[in-house]
Parts: sequence; C-alpha cells; structure tokens
Amino acid sequence: MMKKQPTQLAYLLPNFFTASSIFAGIFSIISAVEGNFVLSAWMVLLSLIFDGLDGRVARLTNTCSQFGVEFDSLADIVAFGVAPAILLYLYAGLDFGRFGIMTSALFVIFGGIRLARFNVVTGESEPSVFIGVPIPTAAVFISILVLLFEKYTFLAEYKLVILIGALVVAVLMVSNIRYPSFKKVDMDKKNIRRIFVVIVALAMIVFIYPVEGFAIFFSLYILYGPIRSLWALYKRSKLLK
Repeated sequence: MMKKQPTQLAYLLPNFFTASSIFAGIFSIISAVEGNFVLSAWMVLLSLIFDGLDGRVARLTNTCSQFGVEFDSLADIVAFGVAPAILLYLYAGLDFGRFGIMTSALFVIFGGIRLARFNVVTGESEPSVFIGVPIPTAAVFISILVLLFEKYTFLAEYKLVILIGALVVAVLMVSNIRYPSFKKVDMDKKNIRRIFVVIVALAMIVFIYPVEGFAIFFSLYILYGPIRSLWALYKRSKLLK
C-alpha cells in the first residue's frame, strides 16, 4: 500500500509554529525594551513551547523539509539568542558596562555556533544526546533567573549572578559535554510507569510553584552535564591507578 503524501497545505503547519516562536521572541525583545521584564521572560518560555511543537508536528504529518530545518535555526537564533541577550543586558548587564555587553554578545555568538554545529553534526537523524547545552535550555535558564529576581526583590543587589550564570551556560553551549535528549526517551513498558510518575510529580511542582519549579528543573539539567563528566573522569582515574 502506497504511503499517502502530505498536501502542500500540511507543510504550512510546522512553519506556522516556527513563525510563532519568532513572534514570541520579538515580543520578548519589545517587552524588555519597554521595561516589562517579567512578560519578556515568559515570552521566551512561550517560544520554547512553539519550538517544541514545530518539529513534532512536522514528524507527525510527515512534512519534514530542509526549508523547515533552516527556518527553525533562524527562528532559534532570534527567540533563544537575541531575545534573551537583550533581556539579559537591559535587566542586569546595563549596570556592569562592558562586561554586560560582552556577556550578552557572547551568548548570541556561542548560541549561533551551537546551532550551526547541531545542524552540521545531526543532519537528518535525531541525536540520542546533545553535545553542549541546547540553546533553548540556555535561553530559558536566563529567563527563569530574571523571573526569580523579580519575584524575590531582595536579590536585586546580586544581578551579577545572572550575568555569571549566562556566561557559564554560553560556554556550556559550545562545550563537548553531553546532555540527554528527551526526544529519545526510552518508552519501553518497563520504564513508562516510572516516566509517568516523574512527569506528574514535576507537573505538580510547576503548578504550585511555577517559577521555582522551572528553576529547579532547568538548573538540574544544566548541572547534570558537568557532574556526569566529572564523575566519568573520576571513574577513569580510579581505573588507571
């Protein structure tokens, strides 16, 4: 039986979500310029949702294309590179002169390198692990830090922490540290119940404490890579003795 080919109209659907991600990114930039940092940060998280939908919709509708891949990368550099960098600079970097400018610029530059490397290395297949922190994760991490500082106003004197955190994740984006890809989660019957329990628990935490829940989740994910690498080096050194 011949596989049904998707219609030309079906190709518009994933690209619509990609365009929505760009729109949310631009809205984030405008909000940051207007001084509405909370809205700006949430717009970056909204971009993450649209970014997650475009690829999945393309695979479900069998409408993956080279155009879609390139469009998605361009959307990512806007939504997860430029938008969080503008937010970062206007919220924290403005008070630290050239260091603030450098950190914001490096975030975009290293994010662009991360995206280029991802496109070159992965090609047609989905990776089982990510080499370096994915740029959407790095962008959301910055947004969550802004939301935390806005919620807990006593942290206002320590905005340098946000810049240092941004610099760390920027470097991690271009590192060779491996991170798990949730696109390749083992959905075997033995693991499905455990995965379901973890998802429900995380959802409940985020529902009750949205900012804190997201902060814990993304911080643990970012820390997982360096900790795993250090543990592997430790085990290797023990074997060599």
